[in-house]
Amino acid sequence: MFRNLQEIFGLKLLYLVKYISMKYPILKLVFILTICPLVHSQSLDKTKKDIILSVENHKDQILSISDKIWNLAEISFKEFESSKLLSDYAEKNGFKVEKGVAGMPTAFVATYGSGKPVISVLGEFDALPGLSQDTSPNKKPLIQGGNGHGCGHNMFGAASLASAIAIKEQIEKGNLNGTIKFYGTPSEEKFFGKIWMVEEGLWDDVDVNISWHPAASTEADVQTSLALIDFKVEFFGQAAHASMDPWNGRSASDALELYTNGINYYREHVKPTVRMHYHIQDGGKVVNVVPDYSKIWVRVRDTKRSGMKPVYERVVKMAEGAAILANVDYKVSLISGIYEVLVNRTGGELLQKNLELLGPINYTEEEIRFAKEIQASTGKSQLGIDGTIKPMRETLENPGGGSTDVGDVSWNVPNINLGVTTAPIDTPWHSWAVVACGGMSIGHKGTIYAAKAMAITMSDLYKDEKLIKNITKEYLQRKGDEKYEAMIDGPAPINDN
Repeated sequence: MFRNLQEIFGLKLLYLVKYISMKYPILKLVFILTICPLVHSQSLDKTKKDIILSVENHKDQILSISDKIWNLAEISFKEFESSKLLSDYAEKNGFKVEKGVAGMPTAFVATYGSGKPVISVLGEFDALPGLSQDTSPNKKPLIQGGNGHGCGHNMFGAASLASAIAIKEQIEKGNLNGTIKFYGTPSEEKFFGKIWMVEEGLWDDVDVNISWHPAASTEADVQTSLALIDFKVEFFGQAAHASMDPWNGRSASDALELYTNGINYYREHVKPTVRMHYHIQDGGKVVNVVPDYSKIWVRVRDTKRSGMKPVYERVVKMAEGAAILANVDYKVSLISGIYEVLVNRTGGELLQKNLELLGPINYTEEEIRFAKEIQASTGKSQLGIDGTIKPMRETLENPGGGSTDVGDVSWNVPNINLGVTTAPIDTPWHSWAVVACGGMSIGHKGTIYAAKAMAITMSDLYKDEKLIKNITKEYLQRKGDEKYEAMIDGPAPINDN
């Protein structure tokens, strides 16, 4: 009962704060930090209060950047305007920005401060093809066949930059000592740009990295991800008339079909943690020609790189078998591969404490209705949206889920992961539903919350060297003797779209 009253009172007070802040900006700090029950100011030290105020002061600009990136919806290695929005705002706020790092025009590093500790925060900003969507709870593309932020990366980069700016301002004031780095990391969805940034040594001087991702719940993320490898297979045959003299043809399409049959039969004989998918990119052009060329994009995953690698090697061998059966030639080309995330529970515990200091995200009745309409439109139970702080879970050996190039960062520097609610419960990810939420108030609230959570957590690291030592100790223990080896072959494929 008390919690409901507190939430009702808090929501009404937020409107009062907004009104008074507009008329009397000087009173904004007073209301945010001493009156509003949604910020537990009695538990926040002065630095953390200042950090929260900094995020609030940049809120309008940060949400404007997020919305512009949402509208741009630029895909992998084409995020020119999105990258510029973030890097320009970093420069405007005093960061030294190095652009075009690791041979990728849309990758950059923004740095402020000097000396140790060096803390970094990740920002992504690429969209997904075919997911264009209005801010509507029903499927309604803005551009038919256009792109959309079905993974919320418009919010990802914007929130991370806001957290970096909040830390920068504390360093500038002399309240914190050290260096803050914001990494603009392109092409997470397709080619995994962070791998080339890791190979460039861009994290070699970093003590701890922090990252977040839009989600359907708010929690310190202490689960690993799936290791993954991407490759393409091309078959080369001999064209012929499909009716008049097919015996003179050697079909690259036959080889492709035989290959996919092999992969599908193999599914019965792999461990439950393995995932295999493919996308046929070229299976021939017309029906009356025996095709002399075909191409397929293949992806293999497992919860550990050590488990993924033998499956990958077997699937590659199948390409040779398919080529022999169809009497064609073949070529296998590595695109890239990523490691599973190396979990750090010590960092997760620190983050968890700060989430509990901030408290839950509260939603209006209108936002709850929007969430339920999203669920109805996607065939899910109408459970609404969950802004509560989840307790820190046990780290599972094989949790399933997706893959991320944050994994490669986590094998080179201790990493802390955060998930923040930006979409309703059980929302299908990589879908129009996530796009819809990411461009309106539900996504906005998650963006600002993530910025605050990461920044106040980073402030603890700057103030307490022992925390960094303990986080590093766990990182080294979990990494063990395994030597990191980037799964790439050559420069980033920036023109391969």
